[in-house]
Amino acid sequence: MADAKILAVAGKGGVGKTFVSAAMVRLLVKAYPDKKLLAIDADPAVGLSTALGIEHGTTLDDIRKDVTGEVTEREGGGVSDILESVKGRLLAAMQHMDGYDFFAIGRPETAGCYCAVNTYLRQVISLLIHDYDYVVVDSEAGIEQVNRRVLEKVTHLVFVSDASRKGTQVIQTVKRVADELVMYEKCGAVINRVSDPSAMEFVDTGDIPILAVIGEDASQIEFDILGKSVFDLPDGADILRGTEEALHRLEII
Repeated sequence: MADAKILAVAGKGGVGKTFVSAAMVRLLVKAYPDKKLLAIDADPAVGLSTALGIEHGTTLDDIRKDVTGEVTEREGGGVSDILESVKGRLLAAMQHMDGYDFFAIGRPETAGCYCAVNTYLRQVISLLIHDYDYVVVDSEAGIEQVNRRVLEKVTHLVFVSDASRKGTQVIQTVKRVADELVMYEKCGAVINRVSDPSAMEFVDTGDIPILAVIGEDASQIEFDILGKSVFDLPDGADILRGTEEALHRLEII
């Protein structure tokens, strides 16, 4: 299997980042029914599971806490056993949906040192990703969290913002951090919930190319409020159209 295309989605809260991530999953499932797809909810708010219509169970944070004691007890030895333990628990926590697999990262780390455990988790996830063709990661605003807790590299960074100056400043800041911490091949921005297209002439995303502009979509807002699955959206929904355009420009579909 060729190396996976790993898409990490980032942006400030409240701009529809998670719904764009969920739309990517739906579109990739439809475009590549014979490919293997993994969706990772790396936002502590665990909103991707809701947007996909999933009741998530065990998270990576739960696994991290469970194996911390093992790492402490076996420090200096037993690494292979720990890796096998982490891999087995991660596979057990994976949820197998129609056309894709899913797992959630969980809450941010609490008190205690997770450095060694994070290293084991990254190693195991890196191995598992070789079994997939596409991976969609819904991250929190700071992409360094993905680098530290989940992946050492991604292939595509997708920044989601509204048309506000605050939103575009956030994604430019995240890109600067990503340029230092994350290996990636391509990046771009999706400008979401644009009520007035003429306002786009004032939108400044710096050196981040704009992949798509999505209008104010009543169905997206309704689904966000009600916690309904992206798979229930009508085919012509703006969020699906715009996300598909972004994936085309990234040469993903």
